[in-house]
Amino acid sequence: MDFGREPELGWDFAGPAEAVPRGIAMIGYRDEAGIGLDLRVAGTAAVTVVIGFGDHGLLVDDVHGRRSLDGFVAGLPIEPMRIRSERAECIEVRLSPIQAYSLLGVAPTDLGRGAVALEDLWGPRARQLREQLASARAWDERFALTRSFLAQCDRPMRSPDPEVLTGWHRILAARGQVKIGALAESVGWSNKRLWARFESQIGLTPKRAAMLVRFRHAVDGLLAGRPAGDVAADCGYADQAHLCRDISIFADRTPGVLKTHYLPTIARHRYQAWGKIFQYRG
Repeated sequence: MDFGREPELGWDFAGPAEAVPRGIAMIGYRDEAGIGLDLRVAGTAAVTVVIGFGDHGLLVDDVHGRRSLDGFVAGLPIEPMRIRSERAECIEVRLSPIQAYSLLGVAPTDLGRGAVALEDLWGPRARQLREQLASARAWDERFALTRSFLAQCDRPMRSPDPEVLTGWHRILAARGQVKIGALAESVGWSNKRLWARFESQIGLTPKRAAMLVRFRHAVDGLLAGRPAGDVAADCGYADQAHLCRDISIFADRTPGVLKTHYLPTIARHRYQAWGKIFQYRG
């Protein structure tokens, strides 16, 4: 799926033509004109893997400070961060936390609240993958290389408990508007057990996961131009102030400022691309 070149805007965007496994989505983008990348990133209901393959690295500002990375993984607990590059060339992958549990080789809680360098997860294999992506001549070849790499990493025996899977899917289906006590009762577990197992296998407690999913649906409404009060009511917030508090938690922004950060070309295209191919699927 080619999202197309926009020479006047200086960016080349693409998506894979072939289907990828459920719970995995990919896009690719290149800064062909050297415009520069400057993104402020908020939490999302997916684990994000960014693989840079160009000559310029990524400058990441997060809870760990400022670092230059060639690629990174961000888990669900991620706090707002800023990503910059002089000339970004990246494959970006989003994983359902269900798939991430078996693909990353670490427990989701070990990802922490900041970006984790790819080398810290995959060692020399991460460098080899970037070199292969840089040598590839087309997006389809890069997506195929990434799919193959992830397939080799997969450890199907590392799968969340059925009760955790059920809880996650119910949170998604309810767009985050769930009562945790009722959720625990529905899977036959105590609140304490669901809390502990969910956090160890998804990366967040069920309450925090529900807050994150609800926040992402609120972002969709705000970026569609809907009034914040209407979005708050539809997403189950007590009032607009409650919505503003959650946006501050996950994005460190007000609703109005959040919208302005989706105006740059790269931000708009990323948002539109993920909306087409990754709709909070488990």
